[in-house]
Amino acid sequence: MIQLLVSDKIKLKQLQIIDATVIFNTIDTQRQYLGEWLPFVESTITVEDTLNFIHSVSETPESFRELVFCINYCGNFAGLIGLKFNPADKANRRTEIGYWLSNVYQKKGIITESAAKLVNYAFDVLNLNRIAIKCAVGNERSSKIPRRLGFEYEGTERDGELFPDGHFVDLEVYSMLKKDWK
Repeated sequence: MIQLLVSDKIKLKQLQIIDATVIFNTIDTQRQYLGEWLPFVESTITVEDTLNFIHSVSETPESFRELVFCINYCGNFAGLIGLKFNPADKANRRTEIGYWLSNVYQKKGIITESAAKLVNYAFDVLNLNRIAIKCAVGNERSSKIPRRLGFEYEGTERDGELFPDGHFVDLEVYSMLKKDWK
């Protein structure tokens, strides 16, 4: 199990089965807030749905398994952050960072610091070359993260994400290359 110390208050701990209840409870008590930008919220009805997600991550072949971390802030669960992979991503030494944060932990720099730690890990330990962050157009809180970290805006992925009600949202695409990271 991978653990990354971000700061004296923030720790990233690789996702485990024992995290299912706290993750589900966070989603369940913040459905309106989280569901505005995260399509999976609507289909996360029971703790079993969260367990199924964790199993889907842990049972994926290691060669293209996502690295998903619980964000712990002062010892409390605050959200998730991770590196997404598919077979082509590993072959091309690239990944995408995805994240979400509980409403009560907003505006503390938690995602910015956690994403920076993951960027370092991806470049230094995993020897990746390119990292992307995609944010729904209009999700200003999310899109501030790659801009703060110096990611380059590449453009808009039209209809990049499908929501359960059948509507698509456009995604802003940001990237960082290993050679450009501070």
